[in-house]
Amino acid sequence: MKHLKIFSLVLVLITGMLYSISCNSCQSGKKIVKEELYNQVSPQFNADSAYLFIERQVALGPRVPGTQAHVQCGDYLVAKLKEFGAVVVEQQADVTHYNGQNIRLRNIIGSYNNDAKNRLLLFAHWDSRPFADEESDPEKQSQAILGADDGGSGVGVLLEIARQLQQNPLEIGVDIIFFDLEDWGQPSFSSDWVQGDWWCIGSKYWSEQPHIEDYKANYGILLDMVGSANATFLKEGYSLQYASNVVDKIWSTAVKLGYSSYFLPQRGGYITDDHLPVNQHHRAPSANIINLKQDTRTGFAPHWHTQRDDMRNIDRNTLKAVGQTVMEVIYTEKL
Repeated sequence: MKHLKIFSLVLVLITGMLYSISCNSCQSGKKIVKEELYNQVSPQFNADSAYLFIERQVALGPRVPGTQAHVQCGDYLVAKLKEFGAVVVEQQADVTHYNGQNIRLRNIIGSYNNDAKNRLLLFAHWDSRPFADEESDPEKQSQAILGADDGGSGVGVLLEIARQLQQNPLEIGVDIIFFDLEDWGQPSFSSDWVQGDWWCIGSKYWSEQPHIEDYKANYGILLDMVGSANATFLKEGYSLQYASNVVDKIWSTAVKLGYSSYFLPQRGGYITDDHLPVNQHHRAPSANIINLKQDTRTGFAPHWHTQRDDMRNIDRNTLKAVGQTVMEVIYTEKL
């Protein structure tokens, strides 16, 4: 019986070893699945390049319509889009604003693959707000802001995407639009309130009179305030109302790329922004990537519409998260 016990012991040991190997194999298999990496399709977005594009705009000063800085910045944007291989069209018009002032509007459109019927629309505003009406100091409220984040960041990211589109062409058509006069809404300190909606004038003009008759795109993506450190992109209300599938596409892509700390699953408020007229006029179901806060009075970052909106707020990591996500969305788009 002694040798039977030894045999049983050996059998138990062998069985245990086999079980251990089997379990280790299972665990190894789980580990592989758990650590499986998403294979990025798009080229690498260069955050340093985007940062320099923002810096170049800000160096000109506030890009308020009617100023020399605005003219110079517009010329710069046109030149860069042409340098990056886009076919450039400008929309210019005179509009009368809430204070009776006649303002020259300048929308800048850069297109790739003009003959392609399937198109994607990427857009941002390039003007700076002429008022710092969120400043606590009344003397500063009437001063224009630099708009490094609010205006400059979206443009900088799109210029870098334009550069990538030249180097790594797509078969689908892409239109990049820099809208003017987004940020000249009536200031909060104004004593004589004028009835009307004075925001997003450039995008309204284009949506009503697009550069191509009956223009339609498969979908659109707006970038607004996409440059500051610790940005949080909530799912904005109008984006969900008009383009929930586009929101899902963007946010799921961001998660795959590892940017879930920026692109949060929570809903945000309804923001009057350039995507609204684009949606309302059915030019493209469009989603807004915009830095929204749940812990501030305004719902935006603390530097919003203040003199503090300068290059100190611009963070390359945020630019990378946004730029790479947008590029991955468009480079994985099926014709």
